[in-house]
Amino acid sequence: MYAQPPPASDPQQPSQRPIGNAQQQPLPNSRIGWRPGPNQPPRPPPYQQGAPGGPIAVRPPLQPGQRPPINSFPASQRPLLPTVPRPPIGPGQSIPSGGSQPLYPGQRPTVSTPPPGLPLNSGYQQTNPTNLAMSHQYTPGPLNSSATAGRLPQTSDGINVDNVTDRMGNLALNQVAGIPPQTSSQYEQNLKPQHKKTQRVHHHLTTEINTSAYPISTSTQPYGQQAPPNMYNGSSAGQTNLQQPLYNPMVPQPPNPGQTQVIHQPQFIQPGQVPGVQQPPSTQRPASMSGPRSRIDPNQIPSPVVVQEQDQLSFEEQPYLTSSRTNIPLASTDFQAIDEGNSNPRFMRLTLYSIPNTEDLLQTSHLPLGVVLQPLAKLRYDEAPLKTVDFGENGPVRCRRCKSYINPFVIFLDGGQRFICNMCQFSNEVPPEYFCNLDMSGRRADWEQRPELQFGTVEFTVPKDYWARPPSPVPYIFAIDVSWNSIKTGMLTKCVEAIKEILFSTPNSIPPGGKVGIITYDKDIHFYNIAPNLEQAQMLVVPDINDVFVPLHAGLLVDPVESRDVIEGLLESLPGMFAENKINESVLGAAVKAIHASLSETGGKVMIFQTSLPISGPGAIRHRDDGKLYNSEKERSLFGPQDGYYKSIAVDCVDSGISIDLFLFPMAYIDVATIGLLSSLTGGETYFYPNFDFQKDGEKFAKELKHNVTREFGYNALMRIRCSNGLKIDDHFGNFNMRNSTDLELAGIDSDKAFGASLKYDGKLDEKLEAYIQCALLYTTSSGERRVRTHNVGIPVTTLLGNVFRHADIDTTVNFLAKQAVANTVTKPLREIRDQLTDRCVKILMSYRKHCASASSPGQLILPESFKLLPLYALTMLKSKALRGGANLTSDTRVHFMRLIKSVGVAESIVLFYPRMLPVHNLTEQAGLPDSNGKVRLPPLIRVSYARLEPEGAYLLENGQILIFWLGRQISQEFLRNVFDVDSIDHVDPKIASLPVLDNSTSAQIRSIISYLQSQRSKYLRFTIARMQIDPAEVEFNSLLVEDENNFAMSYVDYLCYIHKQIQTEVTMSD
Repeated sequence: MYAQPPPASDPQQPSQRPIGNAQQQPLPNSRIGWRPGPNQPPRPPPYQQGAPGGPIAVRPPLQPGQRPPINSFPASQRPLLPTVPRPPIGPGQSIPSGGSQPLYPGQRPTVSTPPPGLPLNSGYQQTNPTNLAMSHQYTPGPLNSSATAGRLPQTSDGINVDNVTDRMGNLALNQVAGIPPQTSSQYEQNLKPQHKKTQRVHHHLTTEINTSAYPISTSTQPYGQQAPPNMYNGSSAGQTNLQQPLYNPMVPQPPNPGQTQVIHQPQFIQPGQVPGVQQPPSTQRPASMSGPRSRIDPNQIPSPVVVQEQDQLSFEEQPYLTSSRTNIPLASTDFQAIDEGNSNPRFMRLTLYSIPNTEDLLQTSHLPLGVVLQPLAKLRYDEAPLKTVDFGENGPVRCRRCKSYINPFVIFLDGGQRFICNMCQFSNEVPPEYFCNLDMSGRRADWEQRPELQFGTVEFTVPKDYWARPPSPVPYIFAIDVSWNSIKTGMLTKCVEAIKEILFSTPNSIPPGGKVGIITYDKDIHFYNIAPNLEQAQMLVVPDINDVFVPLHAGLLVDPVESRDVIEGLLESLPGMFAENKINESVLGAAVKAIHASLSETGGKVMIFQTSLPISGPGAIRHRDDGKLYNSEKERSLFGPQDGYYKSIAVDCVDSGISIDLFLFPMAYIDVATIGLLSSLTGGETYFYPNFDFQKDGEKFAKELKHNVTREFGYNALMRIRCSNGLKIDDHFGNFNMRNSTDLELAGIDSDKAFGASLKYDGKLDEKLEAYIQCALLYTTSSGERRVRTHNVGIPVTTLLGNVFRHADIDTTVNFLAKQAVANTVTKPLREIRDQLTDRCVKILMSYRKHCASASSPGQLILPESFKLLPLYALTMLKSKALRGGANLTSDTRVHFMRLIKSVGVAESIVLFYPRMLPVHNLTEQAGLPDSNGKVRLPPLIRVSYARLEPEGAYLLENGQILIFWLGRQISQEFLRNVFDVDSIDHVDPKIASLPVLDNSTSAQIRSIISYLQSQRSKYLRFTIARMQIDPAEVEFNSLLVEDENNFAMSYVDYLCYIHKQIQTEVTMSD
């Protein structure tokens, strides 16, 4: 981007140089009877089902407040739906019935009747339709109303997508699958739990119909607007024909009274090929599609927008009680949690909330068993802060055998003299100072005064036995690259401005007692004495980078309040001091060694600002990026470090409690895989700004630096996860250092960091008892207090596979599978990892179909209610920058997103994989305004597909990293004047970093929405304009439309068909 700098001069550096001129200057306690044990009333025994083959047991009457038992109707006693045998359809084959016939203009396709003996009672079925006008997305109604037109009926077996065989057929909504109409009502009454999240729905997309009645449309008119030219990626062999239709137009109208609504649509033909996504072994890869293709109505397949809106409505007015036996809120839901003994889901989420009692049952389901932890997660504004417990010099009470900490699940015996550890069942003596008598229910009399026995998450202050060194407020060091690149890109100017604002314009940015220091470097290292008794800062230069030492001790780290004048003078003078710097080298390795020497006795937090590949001095690395390796099996060699230098020095920093955050501003290859170890091993974070532009990226950089410094932070930390008997931790995922198999060493940890852990069995679980997980984090707070934070959760154990699926959490599973996949990128080719994700999706859905919906037709795709979005989320993982195919991503970008996924929490991972899109061209009067709780009202979300866009519309799209404002070519002049103060879309400045402040309601509403979206994310959403068929930013915008065919992968509809075809092949082979 810039010309090469002139040859570096070598002026003799003075040992000291004066710089500039400066002057000195309880929650309520209502949790009773929520778990078994002497401390609480025992839980009612589960309902006993009838013996297989015998009469159905009659349920005893429910007591007030009692919930119906889950899965109380044995699958063996359910009446089966008669099926019509037909020959299996193999991979690559089409439906063996009559071919499709074209429709004449104005002619409507007729609807066939089902084969004799097959009742219309299975989810999506075809009935005689009324005149249909246009296809639409159904409006969610009451979940328990199966008669509502366009709604998914509530049943017990899952979402049933009937026979999607070579691209799914017709759609309609009807009754419970597998149950004759006359028994459906009784079946739902006796089986279905009352909470909406424990109910499941059947979706039937059937091709067991007369195909001649459903001709395949070859119309070239898309459903919605076509994508602009050259915006979508095709396969590696060529580009996708953008003139082919995205979706076929459908035309429904409201049904006649008493008639089920029918969505009329064509049948599918052969799915298209996904470059880089293979079928499981011994199956045929889908053939490539070319020319106009038929599509089903995408409105009728599972939508994350609808699912998330329904879940948000469930928790809009009522809080989530953590010990309730209902499913936890989705990670995308804005909810209030009340800690009743189980930790807030913001801190700990599990993939399964009903754990199989044996390993065989878990393997049958193919579901992952894991936990995702975010130990310092930020609570919502209306949630109670954590309680801190001080046990004095003896420290918190712990089990003498397994060392787990006291928690709400322990059981006190012998009048309070002993307690049974819930993790290992060991009987411990209660310390005399902790003794208290038990009441009549077996609970301690001081229970209400003991936070550790009430809440799932608490903090303990700990004595000196838990100290590695005397705790102190965290010191901060800013290490700035001042080479030629940092001057020319404007990074240095923006960096010192941001640091100055954080230190002196942001309240409580540095904790009381905290100290700061500043270091700069190019081919030498520059230390600064900023002691408060100086009139101006003094520079001390260390040119011997091979034997780095710290030339001063007093004055390097100072109180920013006391030394404000000296620090401000230094920061203001740095850009001018190095304005003519021609040195193009930056000795990153030597600078990190100097920082380690400065903080080795105290630990601390370091922020390094680097602009180029470190090619000289200690830790020099070569340029190894080779485009020929992209999209090949050898590409994984670029994902690991070049040598062990940066790993070795990062481990030394971990030992000293020094956390490193990297801010990278490369104009070319910088080898994130190698130098990024400094942040990934020390618990820090890497911020990546390729081709840094002062105007475009400056605001994002400044905001993210501010968030980094001001968020909750701990250092010199150690974390361990413990499980109850029968379970153990198998593996860990995230950014940390490990010396053994149990302890995660974290030089630093903040509120945005998350970690994953997989669990495995070391014995059989007792279904009468719960399984327990405890996470203990030992750390020093930024204010200098040594503490242990514990998170606890108890999970029921089940012997029924249906319960496992019913209480599985899709959001946590997606996050966990993504972390697991990224962890394998160094040892396995990306193609193989993508294949494994698709194969895992097929096996999970195949298991549910085989073991929980065996009465369904072989041509049905059965989607469990809790996992109906699994195919979509699996596809979005394949399209992510960490795992996608193709050679259009640099290795630096790919590695950056890999490490981002390893550390991202569940909530932010969902929006990273499936972005949010909001239309803002037709806002209501209330949109953008706060409600009674201060929450900004957002316009309804829409699905992320180009087919949803209107050329006269305007849309905001965000994925937690970027915010794109897309403008249609036909956007009205009134909208442009109200929002941009221009009369034509051609006059909109695509480089603006924010919208202009204009005095009208439309401008105020959109700016309020943007500000609210920014506040919800840990990363600052860089504002980007993308004008339809004008701006290059539309390429990035289109790549985020994950439901479309892009990023070298199928569309959502095609991928769902592909998944079904694999399941159908497995069914055929197993039969």
